[in-house]
Amino acid sequence: MYKNLKEFLKALDRAGEINYISEPVSVHLEISKFTDRESKSPGGGKALFFQNVKESAFPVVTNIFGSTGRICLALGVDHLDRLGDRVRDFTELNPPANFKEALNIIPLAVTAARFFPKMLKTKSAPCREIVLKGADVDLSILPVLWCWPEDAGPFVTLPLVFTKSLVTGRRNVGMYRLQIFDKNTTGMHWHIHKDGSHYYNEYCNAGKRMPVAVAIGADPAVTYAATAPMPRGMDEMVLAGFIRKKPVRMVQCLTIDMEVPAEAEFILEGYVDPGEFRREGPFGDHTGYYSLADDYPVFHVTALTHRKYPVYNATLVGRPPMEDCYLAKATERLFLPMLQTVMPEICDYWFPWEGVFHNIVIVAIDKEFPGHAHKVMSGLWGQGQMSFCKAVVIVDKNIDPSDSEMVFKELLTKFDITSDIIITRGVLDVLDHSSPTPNFGSKIGIDLTARFKGEPSRSDKTIYIKDPATTSKPVSLPGIDNSMPLFQECFGNSAVLNRIIAFSVKKNENRGGRYFAEILLNATEFADFNIFILFDNHIDLADSSMLLWKLFNNVDPGRDLMVKDKRVVIDACKKLLIDGHAREWPEELVLP
Repeated sequence: MYKNLKEFLKALDRAGEINYISEPVSVHLEISKFTDRESKSPGGGKALFFQNVKESAFPVVTNIFGSTGRICLALGVDHLDRLGDRVRDFTELNPPANFKEALNIIPLAVTAARFFPKMLKTKSAPCREIVLKGADVDLSILPVLWCWPEDAGPFVTLPLVFTKSLVTGRRNVGMYRLQIFDKNTTGMHWHIHKDGSHYYNEYCNAGKRMPVAVAIGADPAVTYAATAPMPRGMDEMVLAGFIRKKPVRMVQCLTIDMEVPAEAEFILEGYVDPGEFRREGPFGDHTGYYSLADDYPVFHVTALTHRKYPVYNATLVGRPPMEDCYLAKATERLFLPMLQTVMPEICDYWFPWEGVFHNIVIVAIDKEFPGHAHKVMSGLWGQGQMSFCKAVVIVDKNIDPSDSEMVFKELLTKFDITSDIIITRGVLDVLDHSSPTPNFGSKIGIDLTARFKGEPSRSDKTIYIKDPATTSKPVSLPGIDNSMPLFQECFGNSAVLNRIIAFSVKKNENRGGRYFAEILLNATEFADFNIFILFDNHIDLADSSMLLWKLFNNVDPGRDLMVKDKRVVIDACKKLLIDGHAREWPEELVLP
């Protein structure tokens, strides 16, 4: 494994996985344009090393995790499931029945002891070859990216934020973006559900100043660990040690009581005062939309230290696929065995990229009794960060949840609108913009498992796809520009329960989703269809990834599903006041 970021960059270079850009580039949108284009190229493109940054003496590297090959190389595996296999060795550990079995446990216990971080007693460390303290601190020396045109300023996008609980003293490392306000202050964007925010509340309740440290440019296992949804109180540096198979070397900060990775490229030390807030954002986020401006705590930097020749590591987030998709995929595979310890009926799961990790999950279960799928849905909505997931789709164990065609076939051939939908309410991710209320709203569960005795029967109405080659149908209805049947070409003349059709519509202040639902449900030319999905008229109906992204992001299940006579209209458009949405709707991310 890698001692630091530079060792990993050398490995990327040897593998032909990094492109060097020598032409002068600006941190203001220009690096973003290169990175966005590369991220969306086949297979995730290459990592990008910008050698000549106009505004800084330091080079910038992006997209280092942005492919299946690079994320595996970063985490030291040939397949991401290998991480889950290693976790399973521990989660399936049973108490020994005899002395021989106890001896077999010893090597595992010895290995586990190597995961814990190691403190360096020396004051010197690679991360502080250059030290700036007090009035000498100047964040403008860093090549911090201005990522998207409507961002409120430059943002540190790959920071490892170190905090400690005032109550327990336990460490948390999270990834919370930092908007640069001036030479020594930034925003501290920790969401209300995150551990950093929980610890901040402890300091606020005690009326005490909170020490905070930020590392930028660590070895890949350490950087990944900061993104992982660890249970509160569990140290992410132990997870990094588990991935590295050796401890993370830590060093004491100079101006605050905090330990940080000794091999990091940059370290920011400082504090957050209770009750001090400043307007932060907007920011082009991983949902593909701007997260809206709001008030967040202020991080005061008391020291900036770095290597003599550091490399600034940044990421660009936006509409998938982007680099963060591969980090999320690592989390999906790593945490499956942990989830299975509390829900052993789960065989596998899959988070489609278009769902930006918190909007939809497809789960395969070993069904054993009536209502089992509903039990799993409820369990997931009460389980850590899975509780933020807006949509849960349950399939049988013989279905590969990552095989989209297999899942769509289940949807077309099994799904019954009247019996397979569960609508509930609960917590939502802070970045969910579809709900009429922030952080809380409707969720949907869809049960595609085989029926057991005691469960309501599905409809026996069969629809035959008569012309699988059909791609469009002339439209002459008010406000509707275009239509296109979806998914039918995959199944030839198959008998199905559902036919799905997408529409481009023009909304206005007097014409919302329910207006179009009424028209379509009564239109005789579409009588053969029973699922209608509305999209804004600028959306390309031939771009299936775009359609799924809009569907997963823009729909509030309690408001935007209009059901009538075993048919449903789903409004995946931007919501207006007439739709019952009074909140500000964010803009999509577009580079000039």
